[in-house]
Amino acid sequence: MISFKVLAENQIDIVLQMMQDFYAIDNYPIDIEISSKMFQEFVRNENLGKCYLIYDDLQIVGYFTLTFIFSFEYQGRLAFLDDLFICESARGKSIGKQTIAFIKKVSPSFNIKIMYLEVEKHNHLAQNLYIANGFDWHNRQIMKLKL
Repeated sequence: MISFKVLAENQIDIVLQMMQDFYAIDNYPIDIEISSKMFQEFVRNENLGKCYLIYDDLQIVGYFTLTFIFSFEYQGRLAFLDDLFICESARGKSIGKQTIAFIKKVSPSFNIKIMYLEVEKHNHLAQNLYIANGFDWHNRQIMKLKL
């Protein structure tokens, strides 16, 4: 049975290992020391968002992180699905679909008006999962300024 539990501070090392595996897929850089400090701040400050571990029975098989943003345009809190990772051995078991259903279920309790996410152009499986669960392509281009 799939279940979800909010990340506790003493579980940060577990999520960091999965984050390394996730980032390695597309060769994203990760600094474990910095990420560990960021997770400590993130877990301690509810206004930043929530990270959940995904369990298949008693085994941790993934995680997802919602970060919170405030928008006047959308009249309140937005969420950014910053990461959604399922371990390779647990893929293909509808865990992603169940995770999206859980995210939709808990989002009203956080007063989330809209949710954004990023997905790699080559990751068609993830794109199909999100589209099948009500996400659609935003009509704007996201830009960034690295500070």
